[in-house]
Amino acid sequence: MPWNAIHYLQFGDERTRPSVDLASRIAVSDPRSVVDLGCGPGNSTQVLHRRWPDASILGVDRSPEMIAAARETYPEQDWLQADIGTWAPADPFDIVFSNAALQWLGDHRRLVRRLLGFVRPGGALAFQIPSDAYSPVRTYIREIADDPAWRDRMEGPRTALTMESPAVYYDSLAGEARSLDIWETEYSHVMEDPQAIVAWISSTGLRPFLEVLNADEGAEFIRRLNYRVEDGYARRVDGRVLFPFRRLFLIAYM
Repeated sequence: MPWNAIHYLQFGDERTRPSVDLASRIAVSDPRSVVDLGCGPGNSTQVLHRRWPDASILGVDRSPEMIAAARETYPEQDWLQADIGTWAPADPFDIVFSNAALQWLGDHRRLVRRLLGFVRPGGALAFQIPSDAYSPVRTYIREIADDPAWRDRMEGPRTALTMESPAVYYDSLAGEARSLDIWETEYSHVMEDPQAIVAWISSTGLRPFLEVLNADEGAEFIRRLNYRVEDGYARRVDGRVLFPFRRLFLIAYM
């Protein structure tokens, strides 16, 4: 299933805010080169351009649709279509940055050490991903996926995302990094209605589950999820819904 940049940016402000919070905490003075791994349509990359306007910044993403959207919107900037799970730069960067992309790759113990190897001395690896703590909507997805009608196709989707605990990342990097800054933040996103939560996750974490279903099954899966979310996320006094979303942040300094 191709990535849809328009659908992804439906909640562009909410998806971009963690990259702002992460970039603001990176204590590297005047970096010359920055790479944004899993840059998507370029929204997080613009955060980096504003933070370090004099740096050379490269956006990398596996999706041709996302890179095409980034090139169309920001044609003067540098973009590369490549799989960040296997791509390696010819030269190290002052900052290796990633906003909500590494969860799509496996073996994070090896991955984060590999990415730290792309960083120059004095630079930093900085990333954020969803927390490994399960939110209600992710629990609902897994419960619906357990239906006998499609359970035998759900092993892959259940393991499509990788999120480890802060301790795992610390233990993986403590022997290599000069210092580590790790924290978690829970955002309370204001959604117009419960269905907006389903729309949000349909363009990210729900994708692997829908990819193994046919059109009718996918519609039924979403119908059930909408019902569960409507029941599980209470409307506030103005009819809107709060969508708590917890994220893990890490900065490793070389």
